[in-house]
Amino acid sequence: MQNVASTEQVTATWIVVIIYMAAILFFVIRGSLKIKNITDYAVGSVHFSPFAVGLALAASMTSAATFIINPGFIALYGLSGVLSFGIVMPLAIFVSLILLTKGFRKYGTNVSALTMAQWMGKVYDSKAYALFFAFVSLLLVTFIVLICVGLSQVLAGALGADPVTVLACVVIFVFGYMMFGGANSMVYTNSIQAVLMFVVAIVLLASGVEYFGEGVNGFLRHLESIGPHFAEWTNPDSLLFRDYFEIIFCQIVIGIAIVCQPHIITKSLLLKNDKDVNRYLITGILVLIVFFQVVIVGLFARLYFPELSINGSTIPMDGIVSAYVVSRFPTYVGVLVILGLISAGLSTLEGLIQSLSSSLTADLINPLFGKYIYANGQRDKREIAVNKGMIILLALLSFGLSYEQLLRPNLSVGIFAQNGVYAYFSTAFVPVIFGMFLKQVRLKTVFVASITALLVHFSVYYGRFLPYMQETVNNPAIASTWAILSSIVVGLIMHYSIKNKEAHV
Repeated sequence: MQNVASTEQVTATWIVVIIYMAAILFFVIRGSLKIKNITDYAVGSVHFSPFAVGLALAASMTSAATFIINPGFIALYGLSGVLSFGIVMPLAIFVSLILLTKGFRKYGTNVSALTMAQWMGKVYDSKAYALFFAFVSLLLVTFIVLICVGLSQVLAGALGADPVTVLACVVIFVFGYMMFGGANSMVYTNSIQAVLMFVVAIVLLASGVEYFGEGVNGFLRHLESIGPHFAEWTNPDSLLFRDYFEIIFCQIVIGIAIVCQPHIITKSLLLKNDKDVNRYLITGILVLIVFFQVVIVGLFARLYFPELSINGSTIPMDGIVSAYVVSRFPTYVGVLVILGLISAGLSTLEGLIQSLSSSLTADLINPLFGKYIYANGQRDKREIAVNKGMIILLALLSFGLSYEQLLRPNLSVGIFAQNGVYAYFSTAFVPVIFGMFLKQVRLKTVFVASITALLVHFSVYYGRFLPYMQETVNNPAIASTWAILSSIVVGLIMHYSIKNKEAHV
């Protein structure tokens, strides 16, 4: 894709990005001074207001996927994508957040869990199960890859730089400062990022006002001019939004289960008092309502680039939003929007690095090698050193996978990320739900349910068993939906059959 940023835009973006980097480092240094052990890194050592944690939740839930990648799907396929990503999924997420947050927080604080895997292990009294989930959590690296690619596309377009070079700089900077800041700095930076994202969301949504000059019907006529099905609620020509099963049923299942990601559900553990939970949820959900609507910008981008090309050069799907921002807005408004898009990526990237590195340290390295590493005392310092080592390994893995997706994506890095992330929370769904809402659940039940989810997800996706899965690019939401439903059925059958057997003994 050709670079369309002017010299003035490039210069202004460089200046603002450098200032932004300096501000982040200030909060990281400030937060790192209060970290004494891995607990401080994972859940913080200071008292955060529910308003700040709610903003952090909103920022970490709506990442580069919401602000950069998903609008690209909407630019390709139209209103059907808005119904799926902008209406159905958010509503399911809000219901799930309300139902699951209080239960998870109750169990998380009671068992002193720092990570999702630790929560699993303590609720089901099994170190092996915690170890299993530490390995499964590596699937979340795919989400890190999505954000790294999204940030690289945006920054490369705005700075007039090579995307691979930008990718290397993003990985070094973000993973580098996350080695020191942890939860203490992350809540502060996420709160600032959320405020900036909110402003930018309003600017982006306002950018399409001109298309409504003749009202909603006039806007729909503009969309209809793009092509068949673009202005309809289903798009049989798409790869993700073919019918209401994909758009509504699957997205309800995914929206409910998506909350079972460590960087989302563990946010409630940052609150020091139960009375703060309602204010935390209200803040987070109100801001999220605005954030999720940013996908509509994909429609505006398609109307701005009807052929999805610039000067005869095709715009890749993952670069549509950055091309729209650089081309559509005057220099300083464009720089502000770029800053908001960067914030959208960094907010979730920080949460993923923090939660994943904490889990790999506490739930994988410590059980397997802790007796050797901490044999001579100084556990706190050595544990923090191990955590930094995990971050370095994650950085190397993320760069390698991001490089491949940047140069050779299968339609979009969004498909790659969805496949990994959806597999993770499909595996986590039954143990989280059963652990909170059922009594005396056996380890065998949730373990078999988790294995079932993993096997069904990847079998459906790569085995192409269903009519939906016969395309060159398949929808991971289909595989995840069947994985979650299969896991629930297996889990319930095992749970109640075991209870019946015990009742007759």
